[in-house]
Amino acid sequence: MSTQTITQFIPQSLTLRSSQQNNDQDQQSQSRQDEPYRYAHLLPAFPRDEHFPPLTPFEHIDPAARALAHPNPRAFLDSATSVVQLTPNLGTEVRGVNLAALGSDGRDQVALEVARRGVVVFRDQQEFINSGPDFYLQWGSHFGRLHVHPTSGHPEGYPEIHLVYRDANSTFNFELNDSITTTYWHSDVSYELQPPGVTTFFLLSQPNVGGDTLFTSQVSTLKKLSPQFVAFLKTLKAVHSGVEQAEFSRSGKRGGVVRREPVEHIHPVVRRHPVTGEEALYVNRQFTRRIVGLKREESEAILRLLYDHIDKSGDNQARVKWSPNTVVLWDNRITAHSAIVDYGDSKERRHGARITPQAERPIPALDGLDLNA
Repeated sequence: MSTQTITQFIPQSLTLRSSQQNNDQDQQSQSRQDEPYRYAHLLPAFPRDEHFPPLTPFEHIDPAARALAHPNPRAFLDSATSVVQLTPNLGTEVRGVNLAALGSDGRDQVALEVARRGVVVFRDQQEFINSGPDFYLQWGSHFGRLHVHPTSGHPEGYPEIHLVYRDANSTFNFELNDSITTTYWHSDVSYELQPPGVTTFFLLSQPNVGGDTLFTSQVSTLKKLSPQFVAFLKTLKAVHSGVEQAEFSRSGKRGGVVRREPVEHIHPVVRRHPVTGEEALYVNRQFTRRIVGLKREESEAILRLLYDHIDKSGDNQARVKWSPNTVVLWDNRITAHSAIVDYGDSKERRHGARITPQAERPIPALDGLDLNA
């Protein structure tokens, strides 16, 4: 049946109504574009004269450990109207808890819940998001020393707030290359000597459809492997490098800035969480470069197997669908994540802010593994 013939069966009133709806949507979209952007003060800046010295070691006291001593470590959920697990082993969605109103004990308990569940999604957090950058820093500092990203854009005057941004005229942090997928699993800045722990992220603006975030449990990923192979992995350590990220920025394909000279550090391939004791795989495609002590082909073969396992293990993964006023916390020590850039043709803005406290130097799952050798 031809298109013309099919069209004959569509009522004219429905055709006109559909056309009118499309016109209304176009007018609403244009109206939104004409309005001043509410979060313009949080748009990414790249000051050329901004340079920072190398990071120095510090003692990290995990707030989740304090929560263990509380008579009810989940008391912050007493006000929750809904607590739903995203999957059996990864992710929880919470409604009814106002993060902005939590005191020190409540924040400790949030840290413990994130350590146990990997990812916790808090809906209806308008007060948190609208509290502004000074509040973001105060919130994040509770969980550790705030990290300043060496190449990312940040709001003017707030280098501790890492931004992701994409609109019709910019692809900052969402560069589309010649890969067949935009899924790129990573643990944030794992090349630092003391990589991040409990991380907070939220979107200030988002596309109507798409732009979700995938998470995977590196605890579950490890548990899927055979005990003999896990025992071998525990003896290994790997180099994590920030050099390529810095070179990418210097090439002008990001912001063109490098605030600190790039570093490489050696971390255990399997790490232990300092509070829960859970063991987790700790390699990621973005920053892990090679396994120390192995020949190139051996290292590449093992990393390729692990990356392929991470990529394909849907039973270890959870997908967070963003809605306005959503705040997500995850533990970078036991999870990996990837943004999904599936909304490119819409030209809509996706503007996110990340608060990234550093944690301890990764603890090897194998006692006595020397990371300095």
